[in-house]
Amino acid sequence: MRLQSTGAFVPILLRGAGLLLPLGIVGAQQTAPARHAFTPADWYKVTTVGAPALSPDGNKVAFTVTTVRESENKRHSEVWVVNTQGGEPVRYTSPGFESSAPRFADDGKTLYFTSQRAGGRGTNWALRMDMPSGEAFQPDRAPRFQQGSQPADKSFSITTGDSASGGRGGRGGGGGARGGRGGAPGESDSSATNANDPFGHMLPMARPPYDAITKPENPARFDGKQITQMVYKANGQGMLPGPSTAPRAPQQPVPAQIYLERDGSPRKQLTNTKYSHRDVSVSPDGKWIAFVADATLRADSVVTAERDSVAKLAPDRKRDEMLRNDTEIFILPVAGCEAQSAECTPRKIEYAGSEAQVVWSPDSRQIAFVGQPGRFKNQRLFVVSAGGGKPQDILGTWQYEPGTIQWLKNGSIAMQTSTGGARGLYAIDPATKKITTLLGGRRVVNNATFDASQSHVVFVATDMTHPTELFVANADGTGERKLTSFNDKVNADVAWSDAEEFKYKSVGNMEVEGWLMKPYGYDASKKYPLVLYIHGGPHSDYNEGWFDEFQSIAGAGMWVLFTNPRGSSGTNTEFTYASRGDWGGKDFDDIMKATDIAAKRADVDSTKMGVTGGSYGGFMTAWVTTKTNRFKAAETDRMISEWTFWYGASDAQGLTEGEFFGKPWENQIMYDTLSPIRYVKKVKTPTLLVQSEEDFRTPIGNAELWFMALKKQGVPAEFVRYPRSNHDLSRTGEPWLLVDRLSRLRQWFHFWLIDKPAGATAATTSNSR
Repeated sequence: MRLQSTGAFVPILLRGAGLLLPLGIVGAQQTAPARHAFTPADWYKVTTVGAPALSPDGNKVAFTVTTVRESENKRHSEVWVVNTQGGEPVRYTSPGFESSAPRFADDGKTLYFTSQRAGGRGTNWALRMDMPSGEAFQPDRAPRFQQGSQPADKSFSITTGDSASGGRGGRGGGGGARGGRGGAPGESDSSATNANDPFGHMLPMARPPYDAITKPENPARFDGKQITQMVYKANGQGMLPGPSTAPRAPQQPVPAQIYLERDGSPRKQLTNTKYSHRDVSVSPDGKWIAFVADATLRADSVVTAERDSVAKLAPDRKRDEMLRNDTEIFILPVAGCEAQSAECTPRKIEYAGSEAQVVWSPDSRQIAFVGQPGRFKNQRLFVVSAGGGKPQDILGTWQYEPGTIQWLKNGSIAMQTSTGGARGLYAIDPATKKITTLLGGRRVVNNATFDASQSHVVFVATDMTHPTELFVANADGTGERKLTSFNDKVNADVAWSDAEEFKYKSVGNMEVEGWLMKPYGYDASKKYPLVLYIHGGPHSDYNEGWFDEFQSIAGAGMWVLFTNPRGSSGTNTEFTYASRGDWGGKDFDDIMKATDIAAKRADVDSTKMGVTGGSYGGFMTAWVTTKTNRFKAAETDRMISEWTFWYGASDAQGLTEGEFFGKPWENQIMYDTLSPIRYVKKVKTPTLLVQSEEDFRTPIGNAELWFMALKKQGVPAEFVRYPRSNHDLSRTGEPWLLVDRLSRLRQWFHFWLIDKPAGATAATTSNSR
């Protein structure tokens, strides 16, 4: 079912723009009601637009629209379609079901999407685009989409994969989602039981794994948990039962080969090697295939054995940070390989580092790629002649990294990337190295997609004062138009707070980006309290997009200060890893430098400042309160107070193994030195602790330890624990709980920074023991 939108047209509110109307028109219009300050309840009114998919002819965009059904305590997603030339968006999926992930068939006649519907076979559903108001159906066979890489005339496709998988996987060879987990090693179905299994009726976590030495005395009376595997929990997945039967012997991975497929002809295997071919790309003229492989074409088994051996060595920072030439780009002739002749021999293009995103120029004479000389060095954009030669870094002194690249038909290379807190689309001329902004400004641009003719680009964008909407523009960035207006009503009702961006020099003359968001009802003649926000990661960042937490604090009449200190992503790799081995050191200095800058302002009340953050930001918030008493209130979210405990309880040990140069017993001094609990006696700051009961990334024990330590010392503290929630509560948690959390942060800082009554400290600490 597809339904026409019934929403009335709402004028677009242009950020920072004024509009003068003739007197007669002004008199004829009703006075617009004053916009109110954001409250946590307003969160329910915000719509999220995402996952745009462009039709092959470029005339339509399918996308997801996610709203919140407050009464049901749930989010609801639908697939909508809008014409790129304009007009009202149309709902294409029934509001009675959850629908997402739209994608068009290659011929544009069918729109596929994902939906879980009663009585269905799997989650793949489809709609006929040439039959208006048609019902969704489940296709008889798997949908066919363009596979791998194709030349300009689309006469054939080049794919990669192993012989068992039939060459599928497309460009890059497929693989699971980044950061995902496929279950316990070697186990296909840990919940499978059989009638003769004496433990078959036990709860999954209570069942003794196949390799357990001990067994329950009486299976009917044991409902605990028995664990033998190192990986037994994961944030968002919960507890993971171990295998009930011995895993099958692992199959040796088969190196990914190159396949060629022409319509009407059987797929043909072009290569048969002991090494894998990755990031495979065919030239537009159809004559050459470029791919990335081991620099010396060693067998996959040799490369894997070397990597596994190195992983067993003691930590060595010098070894880890040394420059490495692990891979190279190679070229193969299509005709020679299809004929299986001796000409099917790879030719190397040398670059001292790792290569990714291999793309051909439209004339097939050059290759662009993203190169990186070492894991902790910046990524750069290189161009090299397809015939060989030395790759040229065309970014010059540009401090940012290339992001996702695409060589356009006009000869320029498009880069969808971050430039600090902003995300945009840029074009670089390989000959002149001139960089042109296509989609820029203080905003976050995502999912930018060109149509087939590369005359237009569609994208999702958001800025500080506008939640997400869908846009279209000419390929050069001109003629930008908003295609959706789902948030126009809430934008008209709520006075979103904007932020001033500023950059400053910190320790080592390193430039750091920060923002100061104005409180609701700002009056330059008054002073306002301030709340410092510290992001998680640390390898994440704050950006120029709309953010509910900032709006909530600003809506309560307080400044919001937020920064991207060293260790943040969004700038370049060297900046991102500048805090490695130094958490709470120069990154702390970066944050405090921004605080000093803000505190000097005449409109900031430096005697009423608070600090908050989640995950790494939760650790840093606790760390800050051990270093200074200048903050009158703190809120720690998903915190870490003791790193050795965290290492044993978390599902992400690899983070500190890399950042702290080893496991706790290999570098115990660093784990101890960076644990806030070692210095908790210095803390005087009233602290609210917020934690999810099912958070396995930063487990709740860290917060329990910190809370008890504060209470024992008479420091005002409250501890809020959320059920059915994990590390992602503030982003994807149950709406009621997410909004409750927003409200509690706001209440906490409002109490301590704005309306704290006399004697509050004594009253708050009266129950300490």
